[in-house]
Amino acid sequence: MEKITGKNNDLVKNIKKLLTSSKERKAQGLFVLEGARLVFDVLNSFYEVKYFVATQQIMDKYCEQCGKMIAKAEKSFLVSSDIADKIGETQNSQGVFAVCKIKADDKAANAKALNAQIALDNIQDPSNLGAIVRTAEALGVDRVIVGGGCDIYNPKALRASMGSMLRVNLLRCENLESFLKEQSNQGVRIYGTSPDKNAEPITDIDFSQKSMCIIGNEANGISQQIKECCDKLVTIKMLGNAESLNASVAAAITMWEMLR
Repeated sequence: MEKITGKNNDLVKNIKKLLTSSKERKAQGLFVLEGARLVFDVLNSFYEVKYFVATQQIMDKYCEQCGKMIAKAEKSFLVSSDIADKIGETQNSQGVFAVCKIKADDKAANAKALNAQIALDNIQDPSNLGAIVRTAEALGVDRVIVGGGCDIYNPKALRASMGSMLRVNLLRCENLESFLKEQSNQGVRIYGTSPDKNAEPITDIDFSQKSMCIIGNEANGISQQIKECCDKLVTIKMLGNAESLNASVAAAITMWEMLR
């Protein structure tokens, strides 16, 4: 492993940029994992690792996993705890990072192979995004489509997903409207979730057909153009006085109903 001794090292500064800037991640085609759980989760994912960076304390504590990361990464670097603290975005850095290559999206996936999908229309909160993807993996959703909104490689979203972002079938979609029309043409039933009292209760929907449910933006819900792509609007019936549910909670209930 090559040793980095200076806080002004170009790689140190670049990792910091990748952690803090969606623009940099997109431009370089790279993103950063921070912390032992996420970094070592990448060993069981389809992501390629460009750089592995760790302190000696981490190397000693996770000897076997670090050996595998060194073998997987193109280059590996040893840093001091002070440098790790400079790089890290978390309050107490664990001193381990992986710079990974952003994968190309597989937009050609055939809907015939996918029974239950969930699409997100402009979800902004990275914690919501991560929680939704984590629940999708837990419940066995076939694919999560992210239509605009939060960068899926945002460090907060990655942490909130607890590694699920690295394993689920995840598709970034710049034009969700066009994508939904393509899916509909392949026989997928499209359902938009809404607090509208005129929407059909989600408990009354037959999800035995190939289906996709859409979760809307935290403040505004599903956009009008996306609603027009839906076969039906569905709602989660609420007994209390709350006007709506948090996006990640609504997504969890929706996915449970789809798959039960």
